[in-house]
Amino acid sequence: MAANSSNYARQLQHLMQQAGIESDRELSQKAGVSELQLSRLRNGLALQTPVDILLKISQALQISLTELLATFAPGSVELEQPAATAIQQEYQRLQATLDSQRESLMQEFQLSSLQILESWMLQWPTAASKAQENQTLPAVKLLPLLRPVEQLLQQWGVEAIAPVGVEIPYDPQQHQLLEGTAQPGETVKVRYTGYRQGDKLLYRAKVSPS
Repeated sequence: MAANSSNYARQLQHLMQQAGIESDRELSQKAGVSELQLSRLRNGLALQTPVDILLKISQALQISLTELLATFAPGSVELEQPAATAIQQEYQRLQATLDSQRESLMQEFQLSSLQILESWMLQWPTAASKAQENQTLPAVKLLPLLRPVEQLLQQWGVEAIAPVGVEIPYDPQQHQLLEGTAQPGETVKVRYTGYRQGDKLLYRAKVSPS
């Protein structure tokens, strides 16, 4: 037993070195388990250790649960592998669920934020365009202050359909006429920009015939 314990201690030390872990304390903190659980591995008690603890240790050591069992409980891998595989699959399923929930929450947060910013998003580009045309206006000094908001929208994948003042072919799917009439393809001028996020249209650009 003492010989086996010494062998297990060397094997654990080797795995820690491979993972760049310098001490039991560091491994304990990284795996989220007590140092007592690490001692159980050294003493050949891997099969008496809860599987979730073994899974945490294997992840901290950057090896699979099967590899950990093969190292500290030789001959038991075939017996324990179905349970280990089931736990790994459950862990992966939970991780995928968390990732999906995180993405869903982020989308909800972005949507609610865009609703709050709607008035600014629709009005600001037009005001900024007017300020840039007349550099003597006091409002021109405010333009750099709003750059962080514009950068945030870019990070969220929100992009303007077209800049204010440009002339573009009329597309009723993306443009809203403020006045007059226009046929698809006819030239119109953008008065208020619109936005889309990926394939999703958020707001149509407001245009008028040129």
